[in-house]
Amino acid sequence: MIHPWHDVTPGEGLPNEFNAIIEIPRGSSVKYELDKRTGLLKLDRMLYSAVYYPANYGFIPQTLAEDDDPLDVLVLCQEPVVPLTLVKARAIGLMTMIDSGKKDHKILAVAVHDPEFNGFQEASELPPHRLSMLRRFFQDYKTLEGKAVEVDDMTPAAFTYPIIQDSLERYSEHRRRGFR
Repeated sequence: MIHPWHDVTPGEGLPNEFNAIIEIPRGSSVKYELDKRTGLLKLDRMLYSAVYYPANYGFIPQTLAEDDDPLDVLVLCQEPVVPLTLVKARAIGLMTMIDSGKKDHKILAVAVHDPEFNGFQEASELPPHRLSMLRRFFQDYKTLEGKAVEVDDMTPAAFTYPIIQDSLERYSEHRRRGFR
């Protein structure tokens, strides 16, 4: 069996283009999460609030973020994408939040093969309301769980590159030491 985190390449256009593995389709209120041991998707929880994921949500394979999970990515495209689908994506921005005291970076990306979104190079080119919805989702989605998160404003695509590079290097270092 192929493990989506360990056995799938992060892509060849790094750091601005990469492969993303979708865990949660746009419009879902079900929080699926990669089970790091098996590579399967597990049901983490139903969202407690009356909200839904405003974009397809997943991760970049062979990355390890500061929160000890694969690096999160939100992929904008016209349709909800089935979980465990591999999508070629391009970074257009970065939103950082503090969740349980840890930095939790969210790469905002567009699906390279989606003609409605692939023309966007920067998050600032998106309609301001879409950016507000993305930020608001992460401000609100844990409120009824009694958890508070801090969400920074969206920053340009260039801010994603060192975050992606660091997560690739962190993953490589942990893999060399045998963290599977």
